Amino acid sequence: MTFRVNTKSSNTCDLIPIVSTPTMSKFNPYEHMNIRPNPDGTVTRLLNFPAAKTNADPSSGEPILSKDAIINTEKNTKVRLYLPIKCTSAMKRLPVLFYFHGCSWVQFTADNAALHLERQWTAGSIPAFIILVLYRLAPESRLPGQYEDAEDSLRWLKQQVLDPDGDQWIKDYADLSRCFLSGSGNGGNIVYNLGLRAVDMDLDPINIVGLIMNQPMFGGKQRTGSELKFATDQLIPLPVLDLAWELALPKGTDRDHRYCNPMLEGPHQEKIKYLPPCLVLGFGMDPLVDRQQQFVQMLLNHGVKVDAQFDEVGFHRIEIVDARRRVGLITNIKQFMNSQLTNSQYANARRPVCNS
Repeated sequence: MTFRVNTKSSNTCDLIPIVSTPTMSKFNPYEHMNIRPNPDGTVTRLLNFPAAKTNADPSSGEPILSKDAIINTEKNTKVRLYLPIKCTSAMKRLPVLFYFHGCSWVQFTADNAALHLERQWTAGSIPAFIILVLYRLAPESRLPGQYEDAEDSLRWLKQQVLDPDGDQWIKDYADLSRCFLSGSGNGGNIVYNLGLRAVDMDLDPINIVGLIMNQPMFGGKQRTGSELKFATDQLIPLPVLDLAWELALPKGTDRDHRYCNPMLEGPHQEKIKYLPPCLVLGFGMDPLVDRQQQFVQMLLNHGVKVDAQFDEVGFHRIEIVDARRRVGLITNIKQFMNSQLTNSQYANARRPVCNS
């Protein structure tokens, strides 16, 4: 079963009362995350995923071409571009889909083989020009470092258009009037915060027409009903969620920081009304589902157009292991993108005048 929220107000996102925290004293979240803490505050990642190779040669016969580009030389951060070359002959330009991967802020970079294949498949299935952002990981880089890397990716894209020697794929095939920000898990958190930051950025000619957040990762000091109900979740039990935030948030802060808890009051709340339409996806057996539904209600309360799809059956990131759900996820994203492409001036109409 699913429910949808497509209007600017809804009562379907009822909240479960917040109750106390269970104890799991014998559980080692570092072992569960396959990381080992180091004395200097860094971590050693025990899962070493091989980096996938790119192929930008059109004569190779590959249906999806790919290549890397450095977006910030000082940070050594980069993006990986995916171009469904066979789709370019059927249409003049492709919508641009940024993607921020989920890794609980800490675990692995986005250039691994599994994510590479997934982005190739997505690029061809939608079809879209995909920009996979390889942001820095925590705790070596704590928030807001990941948001800053995301900002860099937007500035880099703009630069490619304005620079006579900018990336030729972008110049030839990317439709910057139809850009979407998407992400899963903590990548969905990045999408939301980047959307807020983009309100103050001079991005012309980039037009962000939609945000896509797949099971976005949010938190808070008080526990929700779903966090307690699924406290021993096999993928993200409560101690793992707590450790992820401990490693990612600025030192000296807690889970009631606005990077973690979007419900907090503050100046950032004034920007929410300027967000473009949002697609939020979730599952009823995800410890994070209550926070995701609260997040949807908050967006609606600020007048944001939201398509919220929550399936009662399914756990966090189920699409990784369930091919049927993976196809369904892409179908939902494609439908949302198509619905926004008919009104690509929406974001610009809502954006305040930039003072810069």
